[in-house]
Amino acid sequence: MSVAQKISAVMTQASWIRKMFEEGAKLKAQHGADKVFDFSLGNPNLPPPPEFHDTLRDTVTACGLGDHCYMPQAGYPQVCVAVADYLAAEQGVTPEAADIIMTCGAAGALNVIFKALLDPGDEVIVPTPCFVEYRFYVDNHGGTIRMVPTRSDFTLDLAAMAAAINPKTKIILINSPNNPTGQIYSAESLAQLGALLRQKSRELDRTLYLVSDEPYRKIVFDGRPVPSIFQAYPESLIATSYSKDLSIPGERIGFAAVNPAATCKHDIRAALALTNRILGFVNAPGLMQRVVACLQGASVDMGQYKRKRDLLCEGLARAGYSFVTPPGAFYLFPKTPIADDVAFVRELQQELILTVPGSGFAGPGHFRIAFCVDDQTIINALPGFGRVMAKYR
Repeated sequence: MSVAQKISAVMTQASWIRKMFEEGAKLKAQHGADKVFDFSLGNPNLPPPPEFHDTLRDTVTACGLGDHCYMPQAGYPQVCVAVADYLAAEQGVTPEAADIIMTCGAAGALNVIFKALLDPGDEVIVPTPCFVEYRFYVDNHGGTIRMVPTRSDFTLDLAAMAAAINPKTKIILINSPNNPTGQIYSAESLAQLGALLRQKSRELDRTLYLVSDEPYRKIVFDGRPVPSIFQAYPESLIATSYSKDLSIPGERIGFAAVNPAATCKHDIRAALALTNRILGFVNAPGLMQRVVACLQGASVDMGQYKRKRDLLCEGLARAGYSFVTPPGAFYLFPKTPIADDVAFVRELQQELILTVPGSGFAGPGHFRIAFCVDDQTIINALPGFGRVMAKYR
């Protein structure tokens, strides 16, 4: 066999998100794109804000000699300063520019962090449902993922997390607002999690790290805040990107940030800069670094995502679906009326509706709807959602 056995095994267990996306391409070719209602992929459907285009044009025009050369591993110093200044207001702490590592998106940031922190056999605890790729990112760096279910409303189950922590635990990874549920973890629960990690770090005589994956931080509704993990626990890091709030996922631009209160922050940020290079990322894209430096706090109109959420939730509620209304992100994670969520998703597919089984997110008995689509896609799909649910009522 030419392909590594491990990768071959992974290929046979391809992501459900990608499976449904590929299935959608076939259905669109067969029935026409306007007849297929594709909610499979969390690809922002809003255009970047106007200031993005203006800044991009101005940045390209201003580029001169040396502006496309190698740079410090952590990114352009002036970009790190801009990010640190914005993060100070967002997180309620005062990071230095050196606490910022510009990365190839949030995925790049997470891989850089795991490479820097994990020894072979270390465990990463993740509350579920969770983003499907986490297990691969952890495995990339010799770690093992340990999944811990959340409560029925997808909030943190701190007792379950406490029971899961053991001498092999190194990192607790959270994602808030969450993919696939849209849930936001409260300030109280994060404070309790921070207290738990302090206690367990003392008991185990090793530092436990809290890592927060935050690409959906700005996609929030109904005035819900996204609390700061930097205020909740000092031994913490953030991985994030500009993919969702600026609608530029293809540009692969984000950053990792070290809590300025972290005990060994100098070693950690040096390790992050090193792993950014040796993993092959080397640097985040230079042009995009200079662009986002001028766009701190900018975002698409989140009111449009709220409208889509409400349109979908109201329609599915009328049809009899049960779900937790998401306070953030652009996903809905309803319960399936039967235990077999894969079979239910296949039923929806008969109506040319593409969603993703909850099993793919370690959330069986549910399915994910990415509502970052055109309003008309939601409206036209609702009758099909209703017909499928009617079969089980």
